[in-house]
Amino acid sequence: MSVEKVSDQSFEQDVINSSAPVIVDFWAEWCGPCRMVGPILEEVSGEMGEKVRIVKLNVDENPQTASKYGIMSIPTLLLFKDGKIASRQVGAAPKAKLVQWINGAI
Repeated sequence: MSVEKVSDQSFEQDVINSSAPVIVDFWAEWCGPCRMVGPILEEVSGEMGEKVRIVKLNVDENPQTASKYGIMSIPTLLLFKDGKIASRQVGAAPKAKLVQWINGAI
């Protein structure tokens, strides 16, 4: 599975109402660490398959959702389970650490 993009408009449908856990990558084009995390999340998404969905939300294009969840620095990853934030990871991290975080949270 590949990482999909979500927006302010689709957030509730794609994330809050999802039956599977969803990781939201809050990012922006100009953010160097965000661009490092992107390919790692693509890889993890492929490996995790149906266990968890991974989506990206561009904070510049979707300020409403970023503001609602208090995103102060990017990249910030939020893991939503049953429509609520189950876990938060701020900043870029190596793949092993991200996988460990995801497995611990889902």
